[in-house]
Order: sequence, then C-alpha cells, then structure tokens
Amino acid sequence: MTTCYSLAIGSGTLNNKNDLLEVWYPKPLLKPEQNIVDAVAASVGLTTTQLDDSQATQLSTALEQAGEKELSDICRALVGGSRAIVICVLEQDSAPTDVPSAYLKLHLLSHRLVKPHQTVLDGVFGVLPNNAWTSEGAIDPADLVERQLAARLKGESIQVNCMDKFPKMTDYVVPSGVRIADASRVRLGAYLGEGTTIMHEGFVNFNAGTEGPNMIEGRISAGVFIGKGSDLGGGCSTMGTLSGGGNVVIAVGENCLIGANAGIGIGLGDRCTVEAGLYITAGTKVNLLDESGSTIGTPKAADLSGKSDLLFRRNSLSGAIECLTNKSAIELNEELHKHN
Repeated sequence: MTTCYSLAIGSGTLNNKNDLLEVWYPKPLLKPEQNIVDAVAASVGLTTTQLDDSQATQLSTALEQAGEKELSDICRALVGGSRAIVICVLEQDSAPTDVPSAYLKLHLLSHRLVKPHQTVLDGVFGVLPNNAWTSEGAIDPADLVERQLAARLKGESIQVNCMDKFPKMTDYVVPSGVRIADASRVRLGAYLGEGTTIMHEGFVNFNAGTEGPNMIEGRISAGVFIGKGSDLGGGCSTMGTLSGGGNVVIAVGENCLIGANAGIGIGLGDRCTVEAGLYITAGTKVNLLDESGSTIGTPKAADLSGKSDLLFRRNSLSGAIECLTNKSAIELNEELHKHN
C-alpha cells in the first residue's frame, strides 16, 4: 500500500523552453483516500508529470470509477486545452523539489487544508521561477518582449502587473467568507480564515495568515499567524521569518490589537495591546510595571514573548517603553466580518 500526503491535477503554463512556470490546482487533496491513490497509480503512476490528452482521459475515467467525481470532471475538462495538464503526487510531506510540488504546497495553505507551519516549505524560493505576471498570465521574462511584440502587431497590449516568484492568491484560490480590498497584496500560500477582512493597506505573505475573524490593515509577514478576533491597525508590521526575525516564529494570539504604525518582533499571547507607533523587537528593554505603576523589572521584550494580557506603551514623559497588565481586550465588530 502506497501512502500519499497530497495529490492534485491542474493546468500549467510553459515557457518557450517547455519549462513549467506555474500550476493552478482547482481541487487539491490532502491525504486522499487509498482507493483514489490506487486509481491514480494504476492509471498514470505516482510520479509528478505532464499528461497528454489520452492519459488525462484515462485518468479521469479511473478517478470516476474510484468515486472521485469532482476531480475526474476537472481532469476531463482540461483535455484539449492549450495549457499543460499536470498531475502532482506528494507521497510524503517533504520540501518541494519542482514547480508542481511548490505550487501544490501553496495551494494547500490557501485552500485551508493546512495552516502556516503545518507543511514543509524549505527551499521554496529556490524552486519557484521569477515570472512576469501579466494580463495574459505568467510569462517567462526571457519571452516577454517576443510576446509583447506579437500582441502589438495585433493591436493589443500586455499589461505587466508585477515581477515576482509568487502570484496573487485570488488568481488561484478565493476562500469563502473573506473580504480583500486589494487582491494584489495577498500572495498565494496565504491562509485566510473565515471572516477575515484585508483592507487596502493590509498585506499577507505566503505561509502566513489569520485564524478569522480578523481585521487586517497592516502587514502579516511570512511565517506569522494571527489568532481570531485580533486587529492589525493601519501600517503596522509583524516581523517574519524572511526578515529580521530569522528563524523565530512570530504568532499573535486572540483578541489582540497592534496599533497603527506599530510593530512586533516578538510573539503576543491573548488579549495583548501594542500602542500605536510603538515597534517592539526582541532586544527592546521594557519597564515592567505592577498595578501601582511601580517598576518591578526591566526585562528584554523577548522574555515576555507569547505571554497574555499585556499592554505595551511608551511613557510620554520619559520615552521609556513600559509593559503592564492589559485591562481592556478588543472586540471586533461582528457585522464587519460577515462576508456571506
């Protein structure tokens, strides 16, 4: 019996050298049932590959007989198209080794099949090509001028939206129950829980996201996960594993508030508040206050990482950063986070 971590069938874009630039998987499966794995193995094998129309038709029939009608229909619909038909089978949760496996891992996150840090993404940057994301989809930068010239000769033009390794999430996955004011600011591989609102200045990187419901007007960097009911104010920042945070995983608990233009380089427990404009890094010295307002210690902020019911503020007279018990937890407006 062959175990399988994940399986998906999708449509891919090739460059002029027939290298895959990206893959869209409409319905990735996490830990598919054994009869589906057996059907794939008997039909086309369990090696990630591109399928021709005949193989795709054969696989569609095998999936339907195995009871996986939706994936069978997707496979059959791809037959006869202009894009590559790709099957990706991950027998275990290991680091992605090619474009199909990298895109499958990112889809698992945005489809809410796994949460940030629940799937191995080591080396994903080295696997993904840097694409021109255009009005005609992904284009290899080496092929871009040729494509632009061909379009202009037909009286058309190709709009280049960005040059990046990661596409925007909504071109591949649109999770239910979310509101995203500017889709270009949410990368594929983001996890957005039900009831999440991403305002125009909000940003969510891959392998990061929200439990939901949440109000996000700041930046959620790679590796950062925000607990339900928490609010990131306009222009605020969370330090991710791709920036100064290194390998430190930053998480924000439930019902927290990070004020406008504030930032954290430490984790927060539940019901914490960071004053607007205050950026706390791991090495920040903090005056720890008791209920009478007396200083009882000056730990580094890292020593308070992950603890609940804390308020971080700057003393308006001395400029010192203080931490005391947070007596007022935030509560999101329920009506703002109903996105049915």
